[in-house]
Amino acid sequence: MAGTPEARGGLASRNLLGGWAWRGLVGPRLVSWSARNYHRSRSPAPPSPTASTAPPPRGDSGANSYGQLGLGHKEDVLLPQQLNDFCKPECVRRITGGGGHSAIITDGGGLFVCGLNKDGQLGLGHTEDVLYFTLCKSLLGCPIQQVACGWDFTIILTENGQVLSCGSNSFGQLGVPHGPRRCVVPQAIELLREKVVCVAAGLRHALAATVSGIVFQWGTGLASSRRRSSLRQTLPLFLTAKEPSRVTGLENSKAICVLAGSDHSASLTDAGELYVWGSNKHGQLAAQAAFLPVPQKIEAHCFQNEKVTAIWSGWTHLVAQTETGKVFTWGRADYGQLGRKLESHDSWKLKKQDSSFPCSRPQNSPPSSLHCLTGATEVSCGSEHNLAVIGGVCHSWGWNEHGMCGDGTEANVWAPKPVQLLQSASGLLVGCGAGHSLALCQLPAYLVLGQDPRVTCSPLDATEDTKSQEGMDKRRNWKERQSETSAQSHSDNPRSEGL
Repeated sequence: MAGTPEARGGLASRNLLGGWAWRGLVGPRLVSWSARNYHRSRSPAPPSPTASTAPPPRGDSGANSYGQLGLGHKEDVLLPQQLNDFCKPECVRRITGGGGHSAIITDGGGLFVCGLNKDGQLGLGHTEDVLYFTLCKSLLGCPIQQVACGWDFTIILTENGQVLSCGSNSFGQLGVPHGPRRCVVPQAIELLREKVVCVAAGLRHALAATVSGIVFQWGTGLASSRRRSSLRQTLPLFLTAKEPSRVTGLENSKAICVLAGSDHSASLTDAGELYVWGSNKHGQLAAQAAFLPVPQKIEAHCFQNEKVTAIWSGWTHLVAQTETGKVFTWGRADYGQLGRKLESHDSWKLKKQDSSFPCSRPQNSPPSSLHCLTGATEVSCGSEHNLAVIGGVCHSWGWNEHGMCGDGTEANVWAPKPVQLLQSASGLLVGCGAGHSLALCQLPAYLVLGQDPRVTCSPLDATEDTKSQEGMDKRRNWKERQSETSAQSHSDNPRSEGL
């Protein structure tokens, strides 16, 4: 759900990982964290009838009711925990997550997935939840460049520019109009004939930007949002299509990046301009209308007349970075998503409950610079929380009901603050799911996540850290047989399920 521009994410991350050789440091580790069952409690998704690890250490946290943290169990985790059982010591290139699943791309183009899989969103050929990061073997020999995880589906971009999809197709989000309601193995979206450079996945829609700068969209999620807004204007085809349809209104620009929120879309151009469309219920489009059926540019003065170089999106808020490194946030703010409290926050609450207001958002919520994030080298947005790497330190803020901010509590975090357990680690990459967090960090030799940092321990044995895939599979299968699978019987409604 969080968008990371192709121009920034891939190469920069790869160079960072390739340059770590500090004395006294263990190789990068993947960590994850989260809290209680996200799907079954609160979810910011609108009501609807249907609704990782590589050699560097990684930390995970947040909701884990489907094993999306890759820790081998379904217990929620409030503090970062290290993943030691990744298959091979390759470098991690990308980390991301969706409604209840996670995905990692290695430097070699391998795709590893885990978590919720009842619609086949992991692309493993079955519909059983997976508790460990597992290689998507159907894509062997087809290096992956980018992966975008939607609520219950996955969009995959190969290095040769082909787009694949798997998971739920209930709203046409797989881009295969006459296909089944779900697909358990990644299949090509044939109608995208031109090479694609960036993909994005929202709650029930997806996007792609081609090498020539054309933007395509498919899935009916935004059309549903427009109907809820009670507006009468005719919808353009790309809002209702179940196959890739060109987004009109961008003919005079060249897109280099696309991203998706729950009910909105955005496109970043090569000129540093940002276009947005869809639902503006929470001011996430920085416009006055409650819904924008066609793209509208956010004027440069909103970014202090600087070009936008990177953009990320949560479900109802956006984060942008400009050419000088400044970071701007805007949109929904009631869970701390923006990293700052708004003066009009109380009036936002009042308007939210007043049906006479077509757009329940603060009167004054334009993009505003968040000085403490200036120069951030990594940013990722979950549904309503965020991670960033600033000066090599991993920071978090926003919605924290399930512990995704990694501070050991479930209280929302209103301003970016370091993830305390990772303050001694150097952050390399961060990634968010809707209600969970992932980070790739360089850990000091004495620190093992989940253990008291005052206890000295020897570096991980290389042979232990590089267990064979065969042994990993046996362990994963045994764990899965012991785990409860009742979660799969829950409704597709995002409000009734848990992450």
